[in-house]
Amino acid sequence: MNHPNVIKLHAVYSEPDMFILITEFVEGGELFDRIVDKTFYTEREARDVVKGLLHVTAYCHAANIVHRDLKPENILLVHRDDDASFKLADFGFAQRIDLSKSHLVTQCGTPGYVAPEVLRGKAYGNGVDIWSIGVITYILLCGYPPFHNDNRNALFQQVKSGTFEFHSPYWDHISDAAKDFIRLMLTVDPNIRPAAKTLLKLPWIAGPNVGNVQLEAALRQLRQFNAHRRLKAASIAVMTSVTFGVAPKQSPSDEP
Repeated sequence: MNHPNVIKLHAVYSEPDMFILITEFVEGGELFDRIVDKTFYTEREARDVVKGLLHVTAYCHAANIVHRDLKPENILLVHRDDDASFKLADFGFAQRIDLSKSHLVTQCGTPGYVAPEVLRGKAYGNGVDIWSIGVITYILLCGYPPFHNDNRNALFQQVKSGTFEFHSPYWDHISDAAKDFIRLMLTVDPNIRPAAKTLLKLPWIAGPNVGNVQLEAALRQLRQFNAHRRLKAASIAVMTSVTFGVAPKQSPSDEP
């Protein structure tokens, strides 16, 4: 793929027990790490991040590629001093499909970001990426995830039901347009969940009137969320993603 926001793969080397991937070098670190270092953070900045994600996702979907593991860890900044330029990374679960059908079946992704249809063990399509962006958007605007439970089964039940709220005071200064946008992306039925190219035309993304008020509460929550996320990642460094147990374990190459 050739897109300015997709990390480039330069070479692949095969060893007896591993593959070594050589990608382009990006030095800016993870997007969320940059955001939590800010002293001023607004809804408009969050919108700009989501807009960029939707553009690169629309490109992937047009090329019949579903990422299947969109999450903060996979959004990398190119430079230390540039907030705008990012690269989407980690296409380990990505799969090429016929986008006129929903025929992917492998249950893969990351808890909290995975779409309901994946958890239900049903065939699915590129709408799973839209759901993940919906979760990321929610976190960007309030600093905590829409679905959370230390018990994984309870977490998955929340996701499958699509039950989430916009809690006060964290959402008090967030626009109705942003909330409506999130509701669309976190629509449980993938058949009516909008495509990336459709979402790019909606007012919250395409319009000029997006809030520029400091989101102090969201920034505080985001710092806590990011610290917890990094601590959890360090404790399970050998497990970057999971394959769910509803169906027999498969690799991404097992798709029909």
